[in-house]
Amino acid sequence: MTDGLASAFEAQRDRLRAVAHRVLGSHADAEDVVQEAWLRLSRQDAATIENLDGWLTTVVGRLSLDALRSRRSRPEAAYEEIVVTVDDGASPAEDAELADSVGLALLVVLESLGPSERLAFVLHDLFAVPFEEIARILGKSTAAAKMLASRARRKVRTPSPPAGPSQREVVQAFLTAARDGDFEGLLRVLDPEVRLTVDTPDGVVVVLGATNVAAGARIGAAAGGRAVFVGGLPGVVAWREDGTPMSVVAFTVAGGRIVSIASVADPVKLASMELPEPPGTVGGAR
Repeated sequence: MTDGLASAFEAQRDRLRAVAHRVLGSHADAEDVVQEAWLRLSRQDAATIENLDGWLTTVVGRLSLDALRSRRSRPEAAYEEIVVTVDDGASPAEDAELADSVGLALLVVLESLGPSERLAFVLHDLFAVPFEEIARILGKSTAAAKMLASRARRKVRTPSPPAGPSQREVVQAFLTAARDGDFEGLLRVLDPEVRLTVDTPDGVVVVLGATNVAAGARIGAAAGGRAVFVGGLPGVVAWREDGTPMSVVAFTVAGGRIVSIASVADPVKLASMELPEPPGTVGGAR
């Protein structure tokens, strides 16, 4: 490899790392993808590459897509990177638009978007990659790539309504209804197409639809937990009697209804997260 090609790659490294990180939600995975892209470039005949930027974006995109698809069969979300902070009351963040795709990528987007949706959304909306290039990476038509990005955009960039209940109020109404066993109350605050994702020791469980989510009562235990923000989203942390975390739940609210719920109940993944202390903890020890 020529020094010029190596220098050109180094000039692209930060951008490639940013692309991979936003697609995968993990710094370590992003570094692995960029390193693999470098190895592939080092074995490539430079004379066959007409557009190095485009070539590298395609390679990183395809490697990231492969990693996402592999993760779907064996989920390994980067839970150690999720920021969980205590919700101590009114905050300007609670009524902010849900358009912070970087924050959402660490939990809700990672679980709620399919690999192709996520790649199309990240490449186009965050890095302005043309749909023609995205289509080649995905092995789909340009129209299909546009549809994937549009569908993802509706899920993660729907702003909160200018009026009506706040995100916290909607979540609190849900938790109160869950605690009281109020099925009708649950349906009032759930979007008809709500998606519940529960990460358990046995794998990821996905429940679709307001009726199924309300009937499942999979996160009822969180109703008595502590209000927090999970990656900027309203959420709840619940603990067992011995002080160990039971679950972390994050809610995405749009249009006055809950459109997505992501719950982590896997003890190994909970242990990797930086969580606030349970109520009543003395001296910083659980």
